[in-house]
Amino acid sequence: MNIRTRPAIGVTLDSEQPGGYSKYPWYALRTNYLDAVAATGGLPMALPHNAELAEAFLDHIDALVVTGGAFDVDPGLYGDGARHDSVTLKAGRTQAELALVQGALARNLPVLGICGGEQLLAVALGGTLVQHIPDAIAGALEHEQKTPRHQPGHEVAVVPGTLLHRIVGSATMNVNTAHHQAVRAPGPRAIVNATAADGVIEGIEAASYRFCLGVQWHPEFFIDPGDRRIFDALVAACQS
Repeated sequence: MNIRTRPAIGVTLDSEQPGGYSKYPWYALRTNYLDAVAATGGLPMALPHNAELAEAFLDHIDALVVTGGAFDVDPGLYGDGARHDSVTLKAGRTQAELALVQGALARNLPVLGICGGEQLLAVALGGTLVQHIPDAIAGALEHEQKTPRHQPGHEVAVVPGTLLHRIVGSATMNVNTAHHQAVRAPGPRAIVNATAADGVIEGIEAASYRFCLGVQWHPEFFIDPGDRRIFDALVAACQS
């Protein structure tokens, strides 16, 4: 694909406090997020956390990928008054990503939410979250796998007739798993498209938009054949 014809895919960054890489606050992101976009025909563009610039960023991208990270969406954003002890916040990041998601949906730009990004997308669509799976779901699977993230952690069942099912072309997928929260209810604007064996919601989507998809796992690792197809479909949606 000619680089001039590649759609620009905005990919949200993570942020860290001083220490480690720098004595000043810094941005971070695993390279395979960007590599997956590039490998499937997109032009990845990293997006910093400037909520006031969200509309300006959206002027320059054709789709949005909201990434994951070791933090949680503020429970107050989905109506939970109490915060579980395990919940950690990155308020600036959430504010910026929420502005990007809301702006992208308003423009009907393709949106892909990954792991924590799927949870934020659910909240933006009026859904709610389980704050801590081990305390909320009896007999839950181990959703924070101890094996390396480039290996599968468990299987998910893909709901027939959904966008995700049309994309991956399979009733099941082998996925990695690195989350202690999950979507509790997708809300009135979205539906569930994948579940784990313990009933934990593993994906959502909203059919009223051109492409609005969230998955709880990390498809940028290309573990299952369907993972690459998700990124293929995102890029294709930019050209539809």
